[in-house]
Amino acid sequence: MVGILGVPWRAIVAEFVGTAFLLAGVVGSGIMAENLTDDVGLQLLQNAIATGGVLLALILAFGEASGAHFNPSVTITERLLGGIDSATAAVYIGAQVAGGIVGVIAANIMFDLPAVDWSTKDRGGANLMFAEGIATLGLLLVIFGVVRSGKGPAVASAVAGYITGAYYFTASTSFANPAVTVGRMFSDTFAGIDPANAPGFIAAQVVAVGVAVGVIRVVYPVPTATESA
Repeated sequence: MVGILGVPWRAIVAEFVGTAFLLAGVVGSGIMAENLTDDVGLQLLQNAIATGGVLLALILAFGEASGAHFNPSVTITERLLGGIDSATAAVYIGAQVAGGIVGVIAANIMFDLPAVDWSTKDRGGANLMFAEGIATLGLLLVIFGVVRSGKGPAVASAVAGYITGAYYFTASTSFANPAVTVGRMFSDTFAGIDPANAPGFIAAQVVAVGVAVGVIRVVYPVPTATESA
């Protein structure tokens, strides 16, 4: 069934719902962690494990319908590598951003917080923007490296494992996703980000796309016949 700009509704809905649940998982687990303990290290561990688990499940659930991007950085990379057309990329990104916002609002409501509660969590600093670039670059290399090496079925576990680890090895705790960055502005909780800091994160994530495309073209110049991210 044709949806928007020729993009099937099943793919649009998959990107919207998948991104919504991803953000509900990220923010909801952060709120739950705050409720369970005052130990910031333990909060981060709980948030990381929950996010990795949710990602694994969502990619497996929606990969067949849309490729399970849930991330404008992934979608733009796929477009630049020729895997999708511009119309598909634009519709996917719109669905991802909208889904992310809805997911955060849902998480706020589940925990009896204001539906929209603008974050005041400061994540400013050049080091954090650099960390976001590194986090996003690594994520893109994992996704496209796994797929182009012919191990596509393993991409769900690879992405989940990478993001769980990147929560710890990056100073920014690895947003690695413009839709996630936008969504997390809507919750003044453990996982939030001050709207003033979001543009720097998004800029770093977009720059990482360009670097990733260059690396991927060198390391894996020929895509597999079944390539999907």
